[in-house]
Amino acid sequence: MSLERVALTIAGSDSGGGAGIQIDLKTFNAIGVFGASVITSLTAQNTLGVQGIYDCTPEFVEKQLESVFSDLNIVFTKTGMLSSSDIVKVVSDRLNIELSRNLKGVIVDPVMRSKHGAPLLKDDAVEVMIKNLIPIAFIVTPNIPEAELLTGMEIKSLDDMKKAAVEISRMGARVVIVKGGHLEGDYAVDVVYDGSEFVILKEKKFFKGDVHGTGCCFSASITAYLTKGESTINAIKKAKRFISNAIRNGVYIGKGFRVLRTY
Repeated sequence: MSLERVALTIAGSDSGGGAGIQIDLKTFNAIGVFGASVITSLTAQNTLGVQGIYDCTPEFVEKQLESVFSDLNIVFTKTGMLSSSDIVKVVSDRLNIELSRNLKGVIVDPVMRSKHGAPLLKDDAVEVMIKNLIPIAFIVTPNIPEAELLTGMEIKSLDDMKKAAVEISRMGARVVIVKGGHLEGDYAVDVVYDGSEFVILKEKKFFKGDVHGTGCCFSASITAYLTKGESTINAIKKAKRFISNAIRNGVYIGKGFRVLRTY
C-alpha cells in the first residue's frame, strides 16, 4: 500500500481562522498536501486581538504527537505557537526521536507574539527553544523582532539581518530565513542563510498595513512544498511567492487586521 505524504503542523488554534493551526491547514490544502495537526494551545482570538489563551497540558500534547506519528506518513512538520517551556521540551524531545526514524525535517516558526502584540511564548521558554528546538531544526523562520529576541541584537538593516542569520545558524539550524517585512521600504526582503551562503529574496509589498497570519502561512507553505518533494531553495522561493499572493489577495472578515486569502 502506498501512503500519501503528510505535512504536520504543531501550533496553537486561532478561533478567528486567520493564523495558527487554521491557516496552516488551509495553506497545506491550497498547495496540495494532506495536513495533520497537533494543537498546543487554544486562543480566543479575532481580527482585533487575542482575548484569551488556554494551554494544552504537555501530557496531552505528547498524546497527540504519539497518535499522529504512530500512524501517519509524516514527511515534514512545522512548529508554531508552543507557549510554554514544558510544551517546547515535549515537542523537541518527540521530534528528535522522529528525526531518527522517518521524519525528514522540522521547520521552526519561532512564534513569540501575535500580530496584535499578545505574548504567545513565555519568557522562560525562549531559552528552552534555543537549547532544544532550534538545534534540531531544518529551517528556522524568524521575523525581525523574533530574530532580535533570539540573538539579543538590534536589527535595522540588511547587514544586521545577515549577522542575525549567522548567529541563529550557530545555534544549530541548517537553514535560517530572517524575514524583513518589518523593515521600511517598498520590498519585503528576506535573508536565507544555509551556513555558508546567503540568498536574498525580494517581493514587492502590496499592502502597507498589517496582515494577520503571514508568518504561519509562510512556514506552512515551505513545509508543504518540501513535503511535495521540492528542493530546499525552490520550496522557499515558491513559499515566498505564495505568501506574497496571499497578502495581495487578503480580505477583511472583521473589524481589525486583514487576513490572508489562500483560496
